[in-house]
Amino acid sequence: MCGIAGRILSAPGRVGDDLVNLMDAQSHRGADSTGFAIYGTPRDDGYIVRAMGFERRNLDADLEDFKLILRQHGSDLIEEPTWNESDDAHYSVRMVVKDPADMPNWVSAADEISSRLEIQSVGRSLEIIKDTGDANNVAERHGVREMIGTHGLGHARLATESSVLPNASHPFWARPFPDVAIVHNGQITDYFTWRERLQRQGYRFLTENDSELLAVWISDQMSKGLTQEQALKKSIDSIDGVFTFLISNIDSMGFAKDRFAMKPLVTVEENGELAAATEEQAVRRITPDEADVHNYDGPSLTNTWLTSPSKAAA
Repeated sequence: MCGIAGRILSAPGRVGDDLVNLMDAQSHRGADSTGFAIYGTPRDDGYIVRAMGFERRNLDADLEDFKLILRQHGSDLIEEPTWNESDDAHYSVRMVVKDPADMPNWVSAADEISSRLEIQSVGRSLEIIKDTGDANNVAERHGVREMIGTHGLGHARLATESSVLPNASHPFWARPFPDVAIVHNGQITDYFTWRERLQRQGYRFLTENDSELLAVWISDQMSKGLTQEQALKKSIDSIDGVFTFLISNIDSMGFAKDRFAMKPLVTVEENGELAAATEEQAVRRITPDEADVHNYDGPSLTNTWLTSPSKAAA
């Protein structure tokens, strides 16, 4: 079933808190796992790396190997890494790293140890935090409510095909494109066909989740010259399935719905801010005052919002 959400603020603020509230309101749609993509103030240089390790007892060794790979690709840590405290075997670590000489090559090399330490996101601004459990559980474990930013995505997952694992949760990063994340409600029926095509182009997928494919597919189309809006529109005719997905980067957030429009999406836009969710009662949680709710209930729909009013003015 799953539930998705997006939030854009007019200025940096407690976007993490808003996203937790949006997902808490939709926790009945899937409590197998919950995840968030938070966009903070973009760095001028260096990348924020969020990664997940699978054996907490090996944390020190995992980080040493990761640092070695960084140095082999002209990078290094800018800040000391931090990680969550938990009784779970897996752990989430945050690092800030110097710009690698070649981003795709570095990501490919780092993925060689992904069975021990898997990159979840890389960006000047983006941080993906996800784990098993409901919105409040994940937020408390990882300090999501306190995260400051301008926009972000949320997802509550009911696993229907791939495993209930923390790294199989949403959002997904568009590996290896910095600052691109996606949340998805639905099913891609030609997933394996598209996955094979993208793998032949050199892309790597670390899960069997069809949503991971969407993030890379859209980013690949944009790398070939399409705008985000053009890529979203192309996805409707090119990808088979029943889907509604939200995709975001530093500058914009957009969505696409398939031709059958079975997966809902509603939005409230007010004073330069946006709240989007699968259910109206979720957006009402953070916009309780009277406001018009737009229900995107038609087929073959796309839209894109800029993530800063100043960009719209320009």
